[in-house]
Amino acid sequence: MRESTISRKTKETDITMSLKLDGSGNASVSTGLGFLDHMLNSFAKHGFFDLEVKAKGDLEVDGHHLVEDCGIVLGEAFKEAVGDKEGMARYGSFILPMDDALVLCAVDFCGRPYFSYDLDIKEERCGDFETVLAKEFFYAVSYSAGINLHIKQISGENGHHILEAAFKAFAKAADMATRKDERLQGVLSTKGEL
Repeated sequence: MRESTISRKTKETDITMSLKLDGSGNASVSTGLGFLDHMLNSFAKHGFFDLEVKAKGDLEVDGHHLVEDCGIVLGEAFKEAVGDKEGMARYGSFILPMDDALVLCAVDFCGRPYFSYDLDIKEERCGDFETVLAKEFFYAVSYSAGINLHIKQISGENGHHILEAAFKAFAKAADMATRKDERLQGVLSTKGEL
């Protein structure tokens, strides 16, 4: 079973997350930040991941700790769920249109973290979500999962559309990368391991 349940509890946050790679897009998400809930629900639906998230954080300070720690936990959940990566496609990429926005996401589940982020969002907030925190979220996912993650805005003006396109493009790329390929024996690497 390619699934995991990860918990993280600090003085700032308390998060439990379950991820099933071979799911059907079912999600139950509660973080205390409505916009983040919307993004994680969209991520699950469009990546065909089953996702449960129960998260609390020190939102009286701001959303930074909660958003970053949700990224850390999602990355750890991916890392555990993919296991030895045997028979896994490894790479995935997707260009997603969302009204005026067009965002590219490319991933490599190589075991080596690298993160490149190029989104130009003018709004400081989308609902209760500080837009600068999207970068912190994806950085945390990349480094805790050990994946090479590139997110690049090709066009767009509306911050909500740009961020939603980024989360959905990541979902589609991660779904592609984590799929099993019947042609593969072992892992997709000339080194013999990832």
